[in-house]
Amino acid sequence: MNYFSGKQTNRYQSASILIVDDEVGMQKVLFKALSKTFPKVDCAGNIEEAEKLRTQNHYDLVILDINLPGRSGIEWTEVFDHNEHVTDVIFMTGYADLDMAIKALKLGAADFILKPFNLEQMLKAVQQCLDKRIDQRLRYALQRDVERHVETNIIGGSEKTRQIVQTIRQFAPSKASVLIQGESGTGKELIARGLHEASGRTGPFVPVNCASISEHLLESELFGDMSTQREGMFQVAAGGTLFLDEISEMPLSVQSALLRVLEERKIRPLGSDKQISVDIRIVASTNKNLKQEINDGHFREDLFYRLNVLDIQIPPLRERKTDLIDLVPHFSKKLAKELNRPELTWSEEDVFAMHQYEWPGNVRELKNLLERCILIGKPVAQYWRELNFEHSPSDSRISVTLSHGDITTAITDFNNNHMGYPTEWTLKDVEKAHIKQVVKYFDGNKSAAAKELGVSRKTLDRKYKEWESQDLT
Repeated sequence: MNYFSGKQTNRYQSASILIVDDEVGMQKVLFKALSKTFPKVDCAGNIEEAEKLRTQNHYDLVILDINLPGRSGIEWTEVFDHNEHVTDVIFMTGYADLDMAIKALKLGAADFILKPFNLEQMLKAVQQCLDKRIDQRLRYALQRDVERHVETNIIGGSEKTRQIVQTIRQFAPSKASVLIQGESGTGKELIARGLHEASGRTGPFVPVNCASISEHLLESELFGDMSTQREGMFQVAAGGTLFLDEISEMPLSVQSALLRVLEERKIRPLGSDKQISVDIRIVASTNKNLKQEINDGHFREDLFYRLNVLDIQIPPLRERKTDLIDLVPHFSKKLAKELNRPELTWSEEDVFAMHQYEWPGNVRELKNLLERCILIGKPVAQYWRELNFEHSPSDSRISVTLSHGDITTAITDFNNNHMGYPTEWTLKDVEKAHIKQVVKYFDGNKSAAAKELGVSRKTLDRKYKEWESQDLT
């Protein structure tokens, strides 16, 4: 029976352990018990063998017998060298006194176990050591992320947004790298988070903005630096997802190092000769045309193909304006609560203005606009007019105003033509023409049209079936 549950096993996907004991039987017992959970478990019979392994590999934990032939475990001070990556050490011995235990703990030992011991006692000590290390990484990841205030829900009922949600569900279970492409402000980090949350990976989501960090610091940030005893984001994201935002801004030298990591699944911290195995998923994003960047010599073609195993294209807000019906009330309510200010009141003019605008800054611009309007207490259309952006509808337009929740929405002049109907039409003819106009306005999205019309989607489907049956007769 495995001491660790299946869920816990996923937690230790990147952990590595070195067992140092001159008793072959003890090596076999510990190796058999630990290798069920931990992907890398090595054994050595003396300090010389152990030091050779340690200089070649990274270990999160060393289980070390004190009484060894040649140098004793207590004399192996290199393993506590803080100029190298700090490794936890559990001492074990059958001949211990209080002075030896104190000396071991002063060296920095995480635990001290007397032989003979119950196997469960050792496994519990191992679990406590590695849980502490993993929790430190998770806290660090959370500390970096907590101030970002990034949304975790994908808002919008347009067909293009629904396709993105479906793509996330399709791609999430895979470990393959994903490249997210789209204009600034379209929500690329939101999509990356959605992939991580749907993936079931137990590690953290760790975002790194490649454009905001200098070349040398970016390499240190990603891979770690032994001179400062700092773990890189690849280690912090162990078992989770590393999100490389604005990957097109990554310097070519760092691109080369990243390519090696993607090929070997190992990192080499700055100032170290050792490689560390990593188990993470890479999600990258860009607002540039990477193929053009490759042609211009700014991006490696081989790295592009490594990152672009799976691809998600995010359309700009101007191509999915039907999402405004969900985005506007969502942000209005959320921002008003955060700012402790009243929610905006909406008129036909405001809603028409927002639908007519092309939103070059995409969802980010929408959110910023709503925040400013809430803070200054001015309707959107008035605020725009004061900035010389005229978006108010002309007097010649005929509009129909409908209600959706707490927001009054205007559907105004869908085809830029007069929207009146001939007087000889029956009420059913007018209803049919109007519903089809609304559905057309929402790019065939019947769910969004139903919301705008104030009816259920089932009602709309029933109407269409009635018209289809009438057309057949």
